[in-house]
Amino acid sequence: MCGIRIRLGLLGADDSLPIIQAVVEEYKELVCFPVVYWDERDILDLMRPLAAQVDMWLFSGQVPYSIAKQSGEAGVPLFYVPHTGASLYRTLLQAHYTKQIPVCELSFDTYEHGEVERLLEEAGIHEPVLYIKHYEGGISAQELARYHYDLWKQGKTKAAVTCLRTAHLEMEKMGMPVYRVLPARSSVEAVVQTIIRTGEMLRVQDAQIAVQMIEVDSMTATSPETFSSDEIYKMELKTTEKLLQYTKKVQGSLKSVGPGRYVIFTTRGALKEMTAGYKTIPTSREMTHLYEEVVACGIGIGRTAYEAEIQAGRAFLHAKHYGRGAWMVAFDDGTIAGPLGKEEQIHYSIGNEELRQLAEHTNLSTVTLGKLQAILRRRGTNEMEAHELASDLQILPRSARRILKELEAAGLAEAIGETSPYPRGRPRKVYRIFL
Repeated sequence: MCGIRIRLGLLGADDSLPIIQAVVEEYKELVCFPVVYWDERDILDLMRPLAAQVDMWLFSGQVPYSIAKQSGEAGVPLFYVPHTGASLYRTLLQAHYTKQIPVCELSFDTYEHGEVERLLEEAGIHEPVLYIKHYEGGISAQELARYHYDLWKQGKTKAAVTCLRTAHLEMEKMGMPVYRVLPARSSVEAVVQTIIRTGEMLRVQDAQIAVQMIEVDSMTATSPETFSSDEIYKMELKTTEKLLQYTKKVQGSLKSVGPGRYVIFTTRGALKEMTAGYKTIPTSREMTHLYEEVVACGIGIGRTAYEAEIQAGRAFLHAKHYGRGAWMVAFDDGTIAGPLGKEEQIHYSIGNEELRQLAEHTNLSTVTLGKLQAILRRRGTNEMEAHELASDLQILPRSARRILKELEAAGLAEAIGETSPYPRGRPRKVYRIFL
């Protein structure tokens, strides 16, 4: 992070963002980067230009937060402002004083049924809550607006209460009465306090040990005309010199561990900054000269130097699997990320209990299952055929078919149809995967 201040990205609707921003700007620990969105489909595109500039994101509600979280792109802590009791009380008061609408003739969304009943009971309002559209994660504005509109059109309700601004605008276009739940100041302050505590924790985390394991092939820089043992020795010396310059950049120490293999001991924060949050390969001049020579690079994070070195070795082996020049990162929570600098970068788990249990019921490893989960999350669908899976995993189609059949046998996938990408080719089975 930049100094002792947290660079906070704020993403929200036009009516809620100013409320949140006004509170955030009262805290000297925070520097905010506000972004307004008008369509949920634009959220990830709006976030990407600020990816290297923010340490955390705060969203105005559950829907934009869920979209960002499910994409797995952010790579930094994400928070959202919940629409708590104070927010709903204000909206109900507005509905009562402007139109005298009883609670039983309102339709709600986002909240759980019991949550609304509890809030009303605390306020001394003893009326039944008949219509609530609760959802987990994201939802489209059109689906939410249609739910409220159908109830209103049938005469079951007199107005809607929504937490989603885009649904609010959609219902206004439909010509129905609608009230928007806006964030309460107390809710924003509570989330901001959590963000500041998280920032303090991350500063401690940045001091963790990080180990970078690199294999280089100096002979790639050797011309056929000057091929000799002396020339190879000179190339290795040049490589070591470049690595020493890079090591100085990350404030670490360099250790040779065999022909062409080196280990750099540094801190998590230094490598995080050098790789733009473990997203890209370092762009420093020292590393640029080494790109063609790097065979593979693994970065490991751990609580001790030994643990970080073990993680670096694990990341290094994953990098070797992806091919020449790949960089991977193994974190202390059992997850792997990479290849750095690639569009197809994924973040997958290899050590959680759920994956271990799934692996026991199949002939698939936790690594394969973790990668598959990450691929499905990135694609935004749980349906695919073998050639798509082969491309994502960089394996042969027959190996991908074996994985899908293993999942099907374990009840973790089902064939739901066929696709024919080529007029004369054999149809390909499409599977729905349950991970």
